[in-house]
Amino acid sequence: MNVAEINILDSGSTGKIMMQIASKARNQGMVVKTFSNIGLAPRKNRLYLKDENHFYVNNFFSYALHIKLGRLLGLNGLFSFFATLHLLYLLKKFNIQLVHLHNLHAFCFNIPLLFYFIKKKKIPLIWTLHDCWSFTGRCPHFVIAKCEKWKKGCYDCCYPKRSYPRAYIDTSRMMWRLKCKLFTGVHNCMLVTPSLWLANLVKQSFLKEYPVTVINNGIDLSVFCPTKSDFRGRYGIENKKIVLGVAFDWSVRKGLDVFMALSKSLPRDYCIVLVGTDKKVDENLPHNVISIHRTQSQKELAEIYSSADVFANPTREEVLGLVNVESLACGTPVVTFDTGGSPECIDESCGSVVPCDDVNAMEKEIRRICEKKPFSLESCVNRAKCFDMEARFEEYVELYKKQFDRGL
Repeated sequence: MNVAEINILDSGSTGKIMMQIASKARNQGMVVKTFSNIGLAPRKNRLYLKDENHFYVNNFFSYALHIKLGRLLGLNGLFSFFATLHLLYLLKKFNIQLVHLHNLHAFCFNIPLLFYFIKKKKIPLIWTLHDCWSFTGRCPHFVIAKCEKWKKGCYDCCYPKRSYPRAYIDTSRMMWRLKCKLFTGVHNCMLVTPSLWLANLVKQSFLKEYPVTVINNGIDLSVFCPTKSDFRGRYGIENKKIVLGVAFDWSVRKGLDVFMALSKSLPRDYCIVLVGTDKKVDENLPHNVISIHRTQSQKELAEIYSSADVFANPTREEVLGLVNVESLACGTPVVTFDTGGSPECIDESCGSVVPCDDVNAMEKEIRRICEKKPFSLESCVNRAKCFDMEARFEEYVELYKKQFDRGL
């Protein structure tokens, strides 16, 4: 079987998922080619430049032009004409028999060309939806905005113009209609979502004609596991109860304001540690919050997870929330807002779910977990085993076989 995986980048969370699935499938005898946008990173930073199975389908100029025009006109996915023709040429050259799409919304592919090709050739399709972009006029998330226009047709978009993916002109009505036309009517399409929450949204959208299966994202349990370190000693918090937060885009969406409130209300023997901050975030943090801009490795991150008493995740928009699972794998229980797919990561043996935006309820659960210790290290680790990335990638390989057989 010849498979093509396509994603906006070869890096980041979705890029890594694409590459890891490809590796798993190749180990089982499949021929898998991966394709991505070239990105704006220097040439030396392109991880798969010499990989004979990975192809960058455009060049720097093509990508930069698509960004400029896409943002200015609000037409994301309608440029990169020649780059996409190059992609289609490669798909034909390698006699691709199954296409697996990931994220497409970073100004790098011509969506009409790609889907016209898939429909014309009747190539079996698997599409992993990592967010909501595929069935909205523009936004990848709409929970905070409390917008439901995507169900019947977007217009007067309330999603901030400068939020990813940027658009300075509101073309949401046109783009919603275009996506509806392009993304429906595929001969043999299977949608995959990382959470039940997203799967339920898909069933309310114009993509409801397709079958949807849930395959959770996974983590490397050989890296994220209970790990001893001198983290507490290095920061002088040996006798503190550590409340940990981890994100890589700290904002109201990730609950930064909740940690600010908790820093004022938690007792003095508690210490909040935030990982993934930057200088801009530091300017607004109180003195009793420890800010860690970035870790040197996943091992160091595992050490921090393992040192904490509780992991707090006041996220307001989350498709799944693997940071929850990473914490559990290191033996640390979780308290999270009841939003998106975040509650799906935990059960009654390893954490708590509180109503979204209820800071008092979150504080109460943090204190209960830290003081009464209702969740054992073993129960947390056992729950994390449900998200073993090797098992999740194996699910994709099995799905490849089933979808290919359906297309025969």
